Amino acid sequence: MTTVLVIAGVMLSVAAVMTSYRLLDGPSTLDRLVAMDTLVAVAICGLSVWAAYSLDTTLVPAIVALSLVGFVGSVSVARFRVRDDQ
Repeated sequence: MTTVLVIAGVMLSVAAVMTSYRLLDGPSTLDRLVAMDTLVAVAICGLSVWAAYSLDTTLVPAIVALSLVGFVGSVSVARFRVRDDQ
């Protein structure tokens, strides 16, 4: 079981690094928005893996809250996004 969790942690770390690169080097604001949403999803997955490893159910409200904040943030930024070609 520990091997699976280590592999999941390494994969999530690689995904976070790749997403951070896109967040910093994105050619448009929409790319940065998608990268930020993906980074929030990776954080949610990381918290879920930690909750499964530690058998701690107190992290579930934090995971739900982070999901809601990520969704509302993405929708609001996408709604009021300024076009890049202007």
